[in-house]
Amino acid sequence: MPADDDLAARFQADRAHLRSVAFRLLGSLDDADDALQQAWLKASRADRCGVENLTGWLTTVTARECLTLLRTRTRRREIALTDEAFAVAPAAEDEVIMSESVGRALLVVLDRLSGPERVAFVLHDMFAVPFDEIAPIVDRSPVTTKKLASRARQKVRGPSPSPPAGDRRVVQAFLVALRAGDIDGLLAVLAPDVLRRADPAARPAGVPAELRGADATVAESLRLGRRRAQVAEVARIGDGVGLVVAPRGRLLIALTFTVEAGRIRAYDVIADPARLAALKVAVLDPPT
Repeated sequence: MPADDDLAARFQADRAHLRSVAFRLLGSLDDADDALQQAWLKASRADRCGVENLTGWLTTVTARECLTLLRTRTRRREIALTDEAFAVAPAAEDEVIMSESVGRALLVVLDRLSGPERVAFVLHDMFAVPFDEIAPIVDRSPVTTKKLASRARQKVRGPSPSPPAGDRRVVQAFLVALRAGDIDGLLAVLAPDVLRRADPAARPAGVPAELRGADATVAESLRLGRRRAQVAEVARIGDGVGLVVAPRGRLLIALTFTVEAGRIRAYDVIADPARLAALKVAVLDPPT
């Protein structure tokens, strides 16, 4: 089989893997597919003399294209905070599935890393690529590349110690009940005098910034929150446990909670872009 046919066959066999790498690096399937197209053009024209591991080489070529996109992309297109933003259009189903497989909280954190940090962390921690192979991609030494991945890892995991496990269980129960429209489940985790505070962008006109009491909070949550809850995930926000509402991995709303004695005493619904950008979001370790 001619060498070009070997490369084409390997690229097709590795497409799912390469697409997975590109999605984690770019956070968008459209961008990932663009990167794959460019990677194929570069690979098909490159001198492959001495290349023994085609899959590893194609991964490197793809990562280079992703880093180029990350460096030239000033910011991703904003998603308007409307009901349509939380609906799953047929054209976006693949991206929704990919987002769920990666984790929305992780995608939110990855989006906040620098390009070199993101490449070093994703390739090493998620795909086990050695640092000496990542270093030329990010134009650093292997030692510096290892430091990039370590810095990214700290941002992904957040500082020690982790928030209390009990707080996580309460917030998770709140999310499960909200997704199911379970009134009793919500009342079980909300303090009777719970206080809900919400940014203007997170609530319809005429709804007050503050609501007091479980009954009023549950009614509003079921009216506004069920669709949002489908694209929400528990995450670490600051020193506590919160929720990130991130359709297609894009942070649109965050909820922060005050938990006391096993119940939610107060929570904030944050949708203001400046406030969202200031939040320190990290991924919670898997529950034990």
